[in-house]
Amino acid sequence: MDPTWTGIIGLLVLFVLLGMRMPVAIVMMLVGFFGIAYLNSWDAALSTLADEAWVITSNYEFIVIPLFILMGNFASISGMSRDLYGAAYSWFGHWRGGLASATIAACAGFAALSGSSVASAVTMGRVALPEMKRYKYSDRLATGAIAAGGTLGILIPPSTGFIIYAILVEESIGRLFLAGVLPGLLLTVLFMISIAIVTKINPKLGPPGEKSTMAQRGQSLVQAGPMLLIVLITIGGIYGGVFTPTEAAAVGAMLAFLLALFRRRVNQKSTSRVLLQTIRTTCLAFFILIGAHIFNPFMALTDIPSDLASLLLDANLPRTAIMLIIMLAYIVLGTFLEGFAMLVLTLPIIHPLIVELGYDPIWFGVVIVIVIEMGLISPPVGVNVFVVKGIAEDVPLREIFAGIIPFWIAMAVCLVILLAFPEIALFLPDTMIQSFD
Repeated sequence: MDPTWTGIIGLLVLFVLLGMRMPVAIVMMLVGFFGIAYLNSWDAALSTLADEAWVITSNYEFIVIPLFILMGNFASISGMSRDLYGAAYSWFGHWRGGLASATIAACAGFAALSGSSVASAVTMGRVALPEMKRYKYSDRLATGAIAAGGTLGILIPPSTGFIIYAILVEESIGRLFLAGVLPGLLLTVLFMISIAIVTKINPKLGPPGEKSTMAQRGQSLVQAGPMLLIVLITIGGIYGGVFTPTEAAAVGAMLAFLLALFRRRVNQKSTSRVLLQTIRTTCLAFFILIGAHIFNPFMALTDIPSDLASLLLDANLPRTAIMLIIMLAYIVLGTFLEGFAMLVLTLPIIHPLIVELGYDPIWFGVVIVIVIEMGLISPPVGVNVFVVKGIAEDVPLREIFAGIIPFWIAMAVCLVILLAFPEIALFLPDTMIQSFD
């Protein structure tokens, strides 16, 4: 059978198995293994299975994954989420829609510690939703702000999405982290502008809260100071060439642990929970990476990436039009696939095309993370919306989906800005004192 048709059949089998709720890592391993065996040989398939598993699990640089996950888990038990929300509330709470803006700001701060959109949405949602309900915020705005704010977790470094992307396309984790800083701040501001606009149109959606004194604001910043210090040390250390990303992850995890210890949040039960959560998440990430590195050689053998690149290039479409087609495809996939799954399934096909079109892979990493998160809050099946539904059980799904519309538009505006001005994402990586590859 022609390699291209073999690849198409392999992709069809893959999506059928995913539709049967099989784990994405297992599906990629099965399809990749049998595809390589058919197109090459059983010996090649067995060798790929053994070699890739060993390479992924024994690579020292990949320890950055469990270390940043550990940092986020210690940050969660240390009470930082409540401190961040308190600081944001003291500065923005008296605005119309101020509690929603405070939620966005707190999510951005927590994103710099967790690296996960789901973790950011769940953690901040449990803190912010009761407060917004107390001030009679509309369910639509309250849940929409939590769902949208959570998406910042995979964009603002340290982002597990960037780590997975960097490993899959062999780019610098440090450069990707820095590339996400300014777009993350830009998207945070756009979210807050969206809240200001909708509450200007309908003030009943988000009544203002109580105004804090300057003393209260100062005290809130002192409370949130340790978190800001950890972020400054880890991300600033990477930018300044003091740390590699792996060293920054180790330092950040240790500082988060010391803070939790200082606040007397560390005991046998909490430590066991943190370690088990870290192990589970790390195993899941590594399992997916192993599956991707078995699936990728199969895709290369099928010639689908090169065929797709040739097809689109021969169509003489402007490269911006091709990029918009790719973005639309990711948004559609995001309605029913988890973000990591999309990255590992599509990058073997899409990344060669991006390089062929002349786009910077670092810039594309930022863009694709935003597009993935747009998909994850898009109807009809947006995955992140169901995460928020788990927190706000009394809010109908249609209200949550309606609530994310202004934020979805803000994300689209952010993408347009990044398409027009790619320097926003590339400025910090290009001015690094030292690049870590």
